[in-house]
Amino acid sequence: MEASQLEEIARHIRRSPFARSLGIELQELKEGYAVTTMEVREDMLNSQGNPHGGAIFTLADTAFGAASNSRGRKAVALNMTISYISAVPTGTILRAEAREESLGHRIGFYRITVATEQGKLVASCQATVYRKSESLLSSQ
Repeated sequence: MEASQLEEIARHIRRSPFARSLGIELQELKEGYAVTTMEVREDMLNSQGNPHGGAIFTLADTAFGAASNSRGRKAVALNMTISYISAVPTGTILRAEAREESLGHRIGFYRITVATEQGKLVASCQATVYRKSESLLSSQ
């Protein structure tokens, strides 16, 4: 895939209103791979003062969506499971890294980790995607 095509896909992913509302940023995008980041804010805490699982899940899901759409075909999640490993304080920058483990014509499998900048594991995910025949690219 050409660099211009990956950049078009990245622009598409960066337009997500929900991810943007949480301050999630796409840092890296390659075919079958993506990294997203987010700073844990006060408004993302649960009633116990820990980062809400939904915020962490959204960060991981955004990386998953980017990696699974990175080949230029529209992809939609079929399944995603997450295990929460540890909590972090407000102000922590979280990094979600999604890697394609298996890719078929219609189905793809991904592993996603969420960690601090220092490498402390916060969550681990597995996800399956259905790859549609429709293109994300305007030129196709």
